[in-house]
Amino acid sequence: MAKPSSAQIIRDAFDAGGGILRLAPTWVPRSFCIPGRRIKLDPRDYYAFGANRGGIDERWLSSTTKADNGPLTTPDEGLSYIVHEEGDNTHKALFKDAVEELGADLLGDDLWGRFGKWPMYSKFFDNRDPLPHHLHQNEEYAKLVGMEPKPEAYFYPPQLNNHGGTFPHTYFGLEPGTTKEQVRYCLEIWNLGDNKITNLSKAYRLEPGTGWYVPPGVLHAPGSLCTYEPQWASDVFSMFQSLVAEVPISWDLVVQNVPVDKRHDLDFLVSMLDWEANLNPDFKETYFRPPIPVTDEAEMFAAGYSEKWITYGNPYFAAKELTVLPGRTVTMQDAGPYGFIVVQGHGTLNDRPIESPALIRFGQFTCDEYFVGAGPAAAGVVIHNPSTSDPIVMLKHFGPNPDAPVKE
Repeated sequence: MAKPSSAQIIRDAFDAGGGILRLAPTWVPRSFCIPGRRIKLDPRDYYAFGANRGGIDERWLSSTTKADNGPLTTPDEGLSYIVHEEGDNTHKALFKDAVEELGADLLGDDLWGRFGKWPMYSKFFDNRDPLPHHLHQNEEYAKLVGMEPKPEAYFYPPQLNNHGGTFPHTYFGLEPGTTKEQVRYCLEIWNLGDNKITNLSKAYRLEPGTGWYVPPGVLHAPGSLCTYEPQWASDVFSMFQSLVAEVPISWDLVVQNVPVDKRHDLDFLVSMLDWEANLNPDFKETYFRPPIPVTDEAEMFAAGYSEKWITYGNPYFAAKELTVLPGRTVTMQDAGPYGFIVVQGHGTLNDRPIESPALIRFGQFTCDEYFVGAGPAAAGVVIHNPSTSDPIVMLKHFGPNPDAPVKE
């Protein structure tokens, strides 16, 4: 029997799933990171890309975005695959191709009409140590290198944070009163060891079950909690800290996404900062994101579930945490398509198996990640939890969502 085409696999999977696509785990290494080992990857596989590529400390979710990991990046690095089982045969195709093939059938007329693509992705970021103080370029600077800006958000799932790593604090922005000359000097002394840029910033203790929103152009040094990160569909960045946990950061990571003729122009590099946002005296009030119940908590609990907005207050993406109580069956409707990842429990969604595995081998297919198209999202999916003791907990990532709370 001839192998089916990618388009046929996509159509068959879409029809068989009633508009819901099963996704395979997508693992991404980073050469400048040390894995925190909390994302359920088998310990034997943290260096599956090769030790020279660094350890795997990220799992990308519902991704049509290719990772930008330099010249050794593999052709499909960061890209999600859909999985379709047909009898004894298991087929897969790129989720990116599925979006292009299905268009509005998958994303709905509004999202497809506005963007012509799935405009975001999410990830688990799992580093043992903090990251360097860095930023993601805004649209003006990202398009200079043919990329898109990357606003992003953080949520710290309790299920993936049995320990906090070495530094469960994140530096955000710059202290009011900081000058551009001070930041420029930190770049001037890059090769002299610690450039001490975090002396100009403020650290916030991270709390599982809460999160933050980080717009483009804002410096941030993510702490060592395992983080769920909804974000715009881009992998653009620029590092501004020269030494982290005694590990030197290459200048290449400052200028990887900077025009070639600007890679030693320190004034240009400093200009990439959103100065007003970085020096915001009410930074936490503006960007901290405690969870917000979707509706009355007592009513939800009586109906067998609890749902909270965990990413909101921006025009780019949103996310929810859904908990289905043991022994209950619920129908959940949403405005727009979404990807989801199960972080606790097992059961079914529209009679498809969902479960959170304890351990995942590199290359193994799982039943913890799916993408729900606009049709079934609007109609409502039926989730059944057969357990007598364990809740089902899933994290749901959306593009722009009209129901998400607005942050004043």
